[in-house]
Amino acid sequence: MRGMTTARIAASAIAPRFVGGGRIDFAERAVPTPGPGELLVRVRANALCGSERHQWQHGAEVVPGHELVGEVVARGAGTTCAIGTTGAAYLMEFCGDCRSCRRGLTNQCRAKTADIGFTRDGGYGAFAVVAERAFFALPADVDAVSATMLLDVMGTGGHAIARAGLVQPERRSLLVLGGGPIGLGVLAMARLLLPGARVRVAEVNRYRLGLIERLGGIALDRGRGSLADAFAGADAPDVVVDTTGKASARHEAMAVLDRCGVLVCVGHGEDLRLEVSRDLISSERAVLGSEYFPFADLAPNLALLRDNRAYLAQIVTHRMPAAELAAAFTTFFAGDCGKVVVER
Repeated sequence: MRGMTTARIAASAIAPRFVGGGRIDFAERAVPTPGPGELLVRVRANALCGSERHQWQHGAEVVPGHELVGEVVARGAGTTCAIGTTGAAYLMEFCGDCRSCRRGLTNQCRAKTADIGFTRDGGYGAFAVVAERAFFALPADVDAVSATMLLDVMGTGGHAIARAGLVQPERRSLLVLGGGPIGLGVLAMARLLLPGARVRVAEVNRYRLGLIERLGGIALDRGRGSLADAFAGADAPDVVVDTTGKASARHEAMAVLDRCGVLVCVGHGEDLRLEVSRDLISSERAVLGSEYFPFADLAPNLALLRDNRAYLAQIVTHRMPAAELAAAFTTFFAGDCGKVVVER
């Protein structure tokens, strides 16, 4: 096709269809053609995410999968990325020109054209089209499964810690609500970025409690008492990061948050009701949101990944072939796991 550079690829490939009720069908679909400014990547790995629960339970019109790493096999007009380049796809197809993008806040793009895996086909199929500006090229020494850590685990986790630093620069005592993959990412990034900080992670699942301790966190078993009990006689946290999205968890955390501390809400879901005078003004505490991460964070996080491969590799507890995608989702939502990655 004029204006497109391509390697030899098949005209069609098997792709999954999320039909709802935890069922995934597979069917032959035409391999898409990248348009101007776009790349076609052959997916090598895609990590599962809790935000895909709704798609798994209720179905999806597109192929899900937004934590993908793949190899460029075709490129549209106006692109420069070489065929054969391996890279990670950034979730949001940001415009690059709006006020947010000009400030480097691509996660707050005011004119994004797509969210991969949600509004356009994502990484659970064999191929996906990615905007070149949202594709982060990787060095040859970083394998595809490890590279998925750059996205929701390191990216989202690290951004939450950075957001907390806007209010509480010291960040010496952190409490993470939820020990799922995002919570584990916050824990890991806190350990790497804030040496000496105490990081407590509240979780109910026994498997994840053990994983929290292996990653160097202090595991708080939510099945054995309240947060107030856990912090009785201990230093109050100056940062709380909520990954659960649960109103009850947020309210309980506000009750133990130290003066001048900050609650960072990462998990989407329920609400938070505050008594402004008591919860914010008199104690000078703050509540912030944290959504994904800026594209520019990928480069420093890559350096961090390359320096801490063995440590971060502990977060990926299950690697499964793409043909076992349904089993991967069953495993993931059963909870006895860290990050689950499907690979090709």
